Amino acid sequence: MEPGLHNTAWTVPRTGVIIGGSGLIGGVISLYFKQNTPDRILIFAPNSKQLNIRNAIDIKTYLRRRRPDFVINAAMAALDSRPQLTFETNYIGAINLARVCCAMRIPYIHISSAATLPGGEDLTEEECLPFYPSLAPYPKSKIMAEQTLRVMRERYGLDYTIIRLAIVYGKYDCKIQGFHRLLFTIASEAMPLIVTRKGVCHSYSNARKLPYFIDHILEHRQEFSGETYHFVDTEPVELATLIQTLRARLQVKRPYNVFLPYKGVRLGKFFVEKLASLLLWLGVTVKLPPEMIFLENFYKTQTLSNKKLRDSSFVDPFPGETVYSFLPELVDHYLTTWKELNMLSADDDECFGYEDLELDFLSFPQYLLDTMHKDSIAPFFDVLEEDHSYSGDTILNY
Repeated sequence: MEPGLHNTAWTVPRTGVIIGGSGLIGGVISLYFKQNTPDRILIFAPNSKQLNIRNAIDIKTYLRRRRPDFVINAAMAALDSRPQLTFETNYIGAINLARVCCAMRIPYIHISSAATLPGGEDLTEEECLPFYPSLAPYPKSKIMAEQTLRVMRERYGLDYTIIRLAIVYGKYDCKIQGFHRLLFTIASEAMPLIVTRKGVCHSYSNARKLPYFIDHILEHRQEFSGETYHFVDTEPVELATLIQTLRARLQVKRPYNVFLPYKGVRLGKFFVEKLASLLLWLGVTVKLPPEMIFLENFYKTQTLSNKKLRDSSFVDPFPGETVYSFLPELVDHYLTTWKELNMLSADDDECFGYEDLELDFLSFPQYLLDTMHKDSIAPFFDVLEEDHSYSGDTILNY
């Protein structure tokens, strides 16, 4: 049987397993299937205690028990993980998942990264970084996974699709990384100068659109099997313009409209690393953001072509949505979240305003306490009454 032609006629309902469901990408994909396809697709998203992707026995045992119709791998080691952990998670784990999928003759959707690509403009799916030992562990492991998946297709008929993402934006990124690290840095006014140069552009990937694409390629395996796609917005984004737009949206003063040269950034990074090593003598651990391994990319253009995606049968569910049009929703979501988690100082609250109760809580706690004692601590006796109007889960506001 020709690779990719099996499993084109699905039986309903189907089951799928998503690895890395606690991350931004995996979480968005899992939520999409649970909300939009409960009648035809049942999704399992095991955590690390249920399935350790670094353990082949765990993978085989779990997938043998679930017998899924497809597997989506959105797992990745943190950018600053030790090389062995990166290797075992991004490569060995990814390939062991593929080995089980190949044996079961089911589709394997592998989420990869633009880190596998060189700098440049309008890069196609056929391009790749030169593979050499001194590559950083993250891109090296991602390149190795892609290469091995292609060998497995040629040798054993693996039905896979590789999806390369660029800079991802979307809601519910609890780890604050990538684009959301940039947003947090500007919101907290931790960036005094613009850390890039004019004209540097990058591609961006919309997390909200990705599950629609995965749903589509699962339904059209003959077209998408054995293929690699760049899942990015059509228009690239100039980093300096994005930073200035975020600054205006957040109504903060910094970063000032001064561009910091790359040499200055490297020098600053060097001194911070030396200071961090000295502080270890005092028992103080200082950790630089993991994105610092891609520091050079702040000063180097990398844009991906999505022509292959646009020429496919997939139809963009939100054709007009870009990082700029999505910005108000993203800013509102993350500032509210970071405010509730006390991750932004009180001075940062002026960019989105106080709520009355919060102001009272901060300044007049005794007044709130007295008010509660007077009117709002009586038992909820109505819970003892039988309510015949109940029709499901209800959210009550007080």
